[in-house]
Amino acid sequence: MSDKFFFMGRQDPRQSHIKYGNDKKPNTKAGSKKYPLTLIVTSEVRKQEVEALIADANLYAVINIDNSEGAVESIDELSAILSKAETVTVNKVTLRNDPCVCGSGKKYKKCCGK
Repeated sequence: MSDKFFFMGRQDPRQSHIKYGNDKKPNTKAGSKKYPLTLIVTSEVRKQEVEALIADANLYAVINIDNSEGAVESIDELSAILSKAETVTVNKVTLRNDPCVCGSGKKYKKCCGK
């Protein structure tokens, strides 16, 4: 008997990514209503500051206050989302056969694209 066939069908050869710990839920957006951020702050004043940052970024988060001695603030998820670069848009480059940008009516390659 061949080990290629199983009772419920053929084994999928592309499922090896599950073994290595890659993200199994790639469509989860951190900071949404369904998947809120989990943040830990050390004081009530800091909690209000973080809430203001969350409101400005239109995110959702669960903020816990840990005011025990030696407590460490944990807002790495929020800082990672806020520091993401926005999408860069590039203006269209003038091609050789397009009309020239100077307005002469000639093709770009005959006018300014020498």
